[in-house]
Amino acid sequence: MLEAYPETGRVRSIVLDCPGWPGARAGQHVDLRLTAPDGYQAQRSYSIASAPEDEHLMLTVERLEDGEVSPYLVDVLVPGDELELRGPIGGHFVWESSLGGPLQLLAGGSGVVPLRAMLRHRRATTPVAARLLYSARELDEVIYRTELEARAAEDGVDVLLTLTRRWPADWKGGRGRVDVTALRAAVFAAEEHPLAYVCGPSGFVEAVANALVVLGYDPARVRTERFGPS
Repeated sequence: MLEAYPETGRVRSIVLDCPGWPGARAGQHVDLRLTAPDGYQAQRSYSIASAPEDEHLMLTVERLEDGEVSPYLVDVLVPGDELELRGPIGGHFVWESSLGGPLQLLAGGSGVVPLRAMLRHRRATTPVAARLLYSARELDEVIYRTELEARAAEDGVDVLLTLTRRWPADWKGGRGRVDVTALRAAVFAAEEHPLAYVCGPSGFVEAVANALVVLGYDPARVRTERFGPS
């Protein structure tokens, strides 16, 4: 590992130097395996946060209190430590400039990680119309907050944050869980034939994907990736 830095109190980004790395498409993931001194092994999949154009591979990991791998990556791993990776993996949940837009991104919690890679790839290639709806429990848990603000200000990305548990008294963003009503006001109209990517916990992904279809989205243009408990 080259370096690491916190994104939130429970989330850390780690930057890796991977000799021989073949590169990855925006939206792919890797399998990461840890081996204990007694030989016990644990493996987990992590979305790639870096874009294909970035110099180094970056992963962003959220600590799960009962996890076997994430607590080590977030709290213990230091520069110089080595990790065992396999990848890149995945071909369905990817976006590249040849696919065009409009690009509708919808994230729940750390589901924003592969979408960050897509936004960075968009910036480096084709500035298609893009919107991000990002649901987090509270403002302090918004991953990449400063970078997303920059994407909105500099790259013309529509970024809407919605908070589900707590929000500041002067909060002007969305509140509560994402439903059909919230989506109707936030996403591209179905008539614009957007390509949608939905990533997050299983319950969030299922609810949002179903709501998009209710709003008229072509199911074939709604791509989903789920993680964690339902």
